[in-house]
Amino acid sequence: MLRLASASLAGTAIEFYDFFVYGTAAALVLGPLFFPSFSPLAGTLAAFATFGVGFLARPLGSAVFGHIGDRYGRRPVLLGSLLLTGLATVAVGCVPSYASIGAAAPVLLLLLRFLQGLGLGGEWGGAVLLTAEHAPEGRRGLWSSFPQTGPAVGFLLANGLMLGLSATLTDGQFTAWGWRVPFWAAGLLALAGLWLRRSVEETPQFRALAETGGRAEAPLTEVVRGHWRLLLLTGGALAVGYAVFYSVTTWSLAYATEHLRVERTVMLACVMAAVALKALATPVMAVLGDRYGRRPLCLAGCTACALWMFPFVALLRTADPLLMTAGCFVALLGMVAMFAVVGAYLPELYAPRIRCTGAAVGYNLGGVLGGALTPIVATALADGSGPPWGVAVYLTGVALVSLVCFALLPETNPALVRAKEAAGAGTTAGAAEAAAPA
Repeated sequence: MLRLASASLAGTAIEFYDFFVYGTAAALVLGPLFFPSFSPLAGTLAAFATFGVGFLARPLGSAVFGHIGDRYGRRPVLLGSLLLTGLATVAVGCVPSYASIGAAAPVLLLLLRFLQGLGLGGEWGGAVLLTAEHAPEGRRGLWSSFPQTGPAVGFLLANGLMLGLSATLTDGQFTAWGWRVPFWAAGLLALAGLWLRRSVEETPQFRALAETGGRAEAPLTEVVRGHWRLLLLTGGALAVGYAVFYSVTTWSLAYATEHLRVERTVMLACVMAAVALKALATPVMAVLGDRYGRRPLCLAGCTACALWMFPFVALLRTADPLLMTAGCFVALLGMVAMFAVVGAYLPELYAPRIRCTGAAVGYNLGGVLGGALTPIVATALADGSGPPWGVAVYLTGVALVSLVCFALLPETNPALVRAKEAAGAGTTAGAAEAAAPA
């Protein structure tokens, strides 16, 4: 399990490195380089729009790779998605700026971002099922939290490299070529990930399906027709996690550097510290999910996010590094209470024959609802000299919607489900005995 979980973590870390390095570049340099005729605000909005395209591609990627995973196995998904995302990321680092090739530059940027999202949409389902379908029942949440730790590791790799380059290069050097280096480094990371995953075995549950002929012929059709309500609920439930994460890691970076005049390196360090603490909290939350259930953790996380968004904005406005780090960390702690357990939660909601498609599409639908629009909406709402309370209102609203969606989902922790069923059976038997004639 440790070897499998490590391969899963490494893959998601590399894939999310590719995804996050674009978000950081969008917040810092892509606007002036690829949309120079726009105002600074419009340029940032346009850069975030290309960032959002990756989210729109993710459900499509989860449908394509989910079909492969449910028909041909989880292992091909792990290799194909990693290769696609890695190649697209390296290519982003090679795209000439608007000054060199004109309008073709943002078009190429848009296309490559779409391919990034396509690959990442397939990665999550394959990585999570690798651990969830191998793990022992009582520790499924813990082992499935390994790929959920990957995004934090990928973020730290991406922003650590950006921070190092930003601190050692002049602004002119960073804008001219320094921002491209993290994209080129993605090629080496992708090769390392493929080497780690070369000997990964197919999961026992898929092998059993293949042997018995139980594989779905059209997984996406089966999911949409038979489980559309579940799909919408999981997408809505996960929206707040994406909204909070990208508000902290992408929007706050742009807002602090542009509106509060915080040094780029200082704000990167604040966000990275908060994300590092989030990574440490992930396995702890997963263990709690194994003990007390997936649904209670998710409800608690949504509630925490709803209550914290106004303090988060207030602390960000102080421009004090310690207070900004604290605000970001508490926001991410609410988010991780949910996302630490969804690696086990979502696969448990779907039957094995459609699990790769159902879990991946639901997860990435949440990305569209919560991640694609949040940096754009937040940037537009924060346009002005006053506190961006509109951002807090927006994020609180998303948290409340997700809270309702989680409340409508069932508990899936196998031990708790069995205990509830046994208690229900005992109550029914007791009632029948009491009602029976003496």
